[in-house]
Amino acid sequence: MRLRAPEPEDLEFLYRCENDTSLWQYGNTLSPFSKYALHQYIGQAEQNIFVSRQLRFMIENKKENSLVGTIDLYDFDPYHNRAGLGILIEKSCQRRGFATQALNLLIEFAFDFLHIHQLYAYIPTENTGSLALFGKLGFAQSGLLKDWNMGLEKYNDIAVYQLINS
Repeated sequence: MRLRAPEPEDLEFLYRCENDTSLWQYGNTLSPFSKYALHQYIGQAEQNIFVSRQLRFMIENKKENSLVGTIDLYDFDPYHNRAGLGILIEKSCQRRGFATQALNLLIEFAFDFLHIHQLYAYIPTENTGSLALFGKLGFAQSGLLKDWNMGLEKYNDIAVYQLINS
């Protein structure tokens, strides 16, 4: 497995993931992305987190030479030296260890290369798989945001998980 920058050939994968309306409740997406907009993003994405305040990696299964998901650092704050962390694994690739491997690689990159002090994740409380995954990797729940995100039919509580680089 490896993490790499988005490439033009990732367009169809990103288009499918970004426009999956069942996933919008986990982020801030409110409308579909066009292929043109995603093509522009890939071509113009600034891969310097200190400039763009975010960084996206594609999660690639090297054995099968296929994409399995995306992982992002977002809302990077260089003064407080923290960043949000989000991950998406395609449904057909879930429960195969890809999320654990990708998170471990990104945590190592964030802490050892970028020298980030703290990573955090907002996780819907009904997403028990993600809660267990982040807990297994050493993240601790530090808060609960009641009715924080509008889900498909109701407001969802969001657990705030943090990992401090010690």
